[in-house]
Amino acid sequence: GTFSQLNPQPHPFLGLADIAGRQNIVDVSGGGAMRLWRTLVGAADYHLFRRASANDAFYALSGLVSRSASFGTAKSVASELDLSFRWPVDRHRLLLAGWSHVFPGAFITQGGGPSGADLPIDFVYLMAQYTFTGYDASAHMTEETHNAEISGPRGIVWSIVISLIAGWILLIGVTQAINDADYATAAGAAGAAPAVIFIDAIGKNGAALLLLIVIGAQFYCGMSSVTANSRMIYAFSRDGAVPGSEFWHRINKRTRTPTNSIWFAAVGAFILGLPYLWNPTAYAAVTSIAVIGLYIAYGIPILLRRLAGDKFQRGPWHLGQWSGIVGWIAVVWIAFIAILFVLPQAAPGTTFTTFNYAPVAVAVVLIFAGGYWFLSAKNWFKGPKVQGSTDELARIEAELEAVGTPIPAGAPSS
Repeated sequence: GTFSQLNPQPHPFLGLADIAGRQNIVDVSGGGAMRLWRTLVGAADYHLFRRASANDAFYALSGLVSRSASFGTAKSVASELDLSFRWPVDRHRLLLAGWSHVFPGAFITQGGGPSGADLPIDFVYLMAQYTFTGYDASAHMTEETHNAEISGPRGIVWSIVISLIAGWILLIGVTQAINDADYATAAGAAGAAPAVIFIDAIGKNGAALLLLIVIGAQFYCGMSSVTANSRMIYAFSRDGAVPGSEFWHRINKRTRTPTNSIWFAAVGAFILGLPYLWNPTAYAAVTSIAVIGLYIAYGIPILLRRLAGDKFQRGPWHLGQWSGIVGWIAVVWIAFIAILFVLPQAAPGTTFTTFNYAPVAVAVVLIFAGGYWFLSAKNWFKGPKVQGSTDELARIEAELEAVGTPIPAGAPSS
């Protein structure tokens, strides 16, 4: 069922669906549950509501018809995502918490209902989550830092704190700049809302300057993403973990950079962004792919660490007794956003212009990586290759010296 036990005001689009047992509504659903910690159980369910017949009406809580069959020919009524957490405290007490969200379908939007009225909140979740990414940057830089086992995790925590403060200040400034009279215009601008807010607040010239700063920030953000991505491709290729590793980890003797890995990262990102040229909804899919991919990568080691229990050897920097609670909250939250961000960002979600292809892209990566591991890599991959011995460093330097004589230590560089 749905979350009527937690929400005494059922969603108006569902009307009597819960009370009457959906006599004229077909509910195709699926879900699962997992024990998260001791007796704490988390569950997720997804429902697709369809009219059994094109002649079926839709009812309100009063029992009256709220959507007659003449409102539209589409059978898709809505889809719903339910998340719940149950914790039996003892034999007599049960703690129950949950979240439920309904996405209106074509029958609702055809009948004059709000087209995607509930969807902006999901897009807000996506944008907020997209802001809190890049924790891995600290891990990338630990090879070049002193006392890495402490400075690495400390850098991750501080990156979250700084992003929180700076992002909060930015959001306060932008929202305070919205004029009450122009709120409808800004809201109607959707993805271009910041530009409208800037223009209303400081005029076209000032808005153009701010947008130039935003474009510059996006450019450098993209550059850092390509840099981190190509660095990981190079590292995985160096360890032999990527098909065609010999080609991808090859160093360009002129630039002394892994240009093949860089082009791999840039071209891959370009291909993922191409659908946006003819489908504006694809922008949300691109950001969804980025968020889902990153957070799955973040979540897997957290989950494995929690499953390892006391067998895991802690480093000098850890959360102590809070490690288990924070770890499981992180795993549950990542599972939640992974489900949320593969859902359609615009109703009905089944057409060419509203389809969210993020789950397709994520599934392709998971199937390819999983298949590659089970069919081949598990038989020969033994983990990262340590490159730090005197002989290995001398060989690397010899390869790079083919370009020219390296600059002596302490000499001024141009």
